[in-house]
Amino acid sequence: MTNTDLAVHFFAQIAVILVICRVVGVLAAKFGQPQVVAEMIAGVLLGPSLFGLFAPDWQAAIFPWDSTQQSRDTQSYLFPASQLGLALYMFIVGMEFRIDVIRNNLRSSLAVSLAGMAAPFALGAALAAYFHYSTNLFPERTTLNEAMLFLGASMCITAFPMLARIIHFKNLSGTLMGTVAIGAGAIDDVTAWCLLALVLASFDGDPSRAVGTIVGAVLFVAFAALILRPLLARWQHRLLKIEPQDLPPGNPDRAKAASAIKTAKKELTDVGFVVGLVCMSLGAWFTDWLHLHAVFGAFVIGAVMPRGPICEGLVRRIQPLTVALLLPLFFTYSGLNTQIGLLNSWYLWGLCLLVLLVAVIGKGVACYLASRATGLSHQESLGIGTLMNARGLMELIIINIGLQRGIISEELFATLVIMAVVTTLMASPIFDLAMRGTSPDHHRRPRSTVD
Repeated sequence: MTNTDLAVHFFAQIAVILVICRVVGVLAAKFGQPQVVAEMIAGVLLGPSLFGLFAPDWQAAIFPWDSTQQSRDTQSYLFPASQLGLALYMFIVGMEFRIDVIRNNLRSSLAVSLAGMAAPFALGAALAAYFHYSTNLFPERTTLNEAMLFLGASMCITAFPMLARIIHFKNLSGTLMGTVAIGAGAIDDVTAWCLLALVLASFDGDPSRAVGTIVGAVLFVAFAALILRPLLARWQHRLLKIEPQDLPPGNPDRAKAASAIKTAKKELTDVGFVVGLVCMSLGAWFTDWLHLHAVFGAFVIGAVMPRGPICEGLVRRIQPLTVALLLPLFFTYSGLNTQIGLLNSWYLWGLCLLVLLVAVIGKGVACYLASRATGLSHQESLGIGTLMNARGLMELIIINIGLQRGIISEELFATLVIMAVVTTLMASPIFDLAMRGTSPDHHRRPRSTVD
């Protein structure tokens, strides 16, 4: 394909993707599902599993695909565009990451988090060992340790961004249940990314490179937290503009002027917006260069951006286009990689059901029991277990990395996509059923009772 052909296809694909995502979103909303869940489903529907099954010629015409990557096709532009969307979204997640939530509910958050990591990781690792020895779901190049680490990390993951949205949507912000769940989810996802970093470092097959990757990641986080964060905090006044109407008229004395400037409304400048994007891009580039993934660097940079007007301005400018345009491209790219038809036997569908069962027991049940052990009520514990069990976007990110690097097979990828979609679909209706007859205020009790 020429560059012109690629551009023509790209614009046509954007139109098709956005329309289908919105149509599925309208239908999903009738069942109480958020738009991001609809986009996960739409991505699979546009791939070979449905669109390619019933209209293969149309699907091939709209989404030309060469699995060998010998020719320029949809992957040539959809992949980098989807990666940009992921990096920007994780940049937003980093800016909305609140360490104070974990600090204020440390005991319960740690207990739920540890249970939500240990149980699914152990069950996932055991399942990986079975798959490695008894099936072809892992390629020959993938070692037993890599398989166990990867599947364990995949089971540990929580849909942290989606969790935050559900908590806000259900009016649980500030409740004991909401704060414990969001704190535990944050800890779980950070740990899962660390495990993934170990798998990717090991998969390169060069011990020195693996050590370099891990050391480089630690140094990057240290640089971002100890050097970049203070610098941005010190320079943030240069990235903001003060609304003139908020300043006192005339020529006030220095004390009044300083006080007015401190309390005046501040807006992010265009220079500040560009500085934020440059920092995010450099962070994404560096962690990708370290053989990690761009989303890791984008998240870390987002986490160290100065809170207040800078983060608010960046999120306000970045979020609409990212959520409305770029994230659906990622879901579609995932869907084009998902071939549910590869699960062509009762045995493989049985393994898929086994993965789903292990995921629910390892995450949902374990988090429920941990919540009960720290003094939370049955309903609060059930709500937390249900919320923590949703995998959502984060699961798709981690398994896409596994497929791209050749750690997992296409059959296992399809299985894990189904698990991610089903566990996410389960969250909202089961939560509503568990909380029936109660109000969020019912759960607003003093934190000291559990912390």
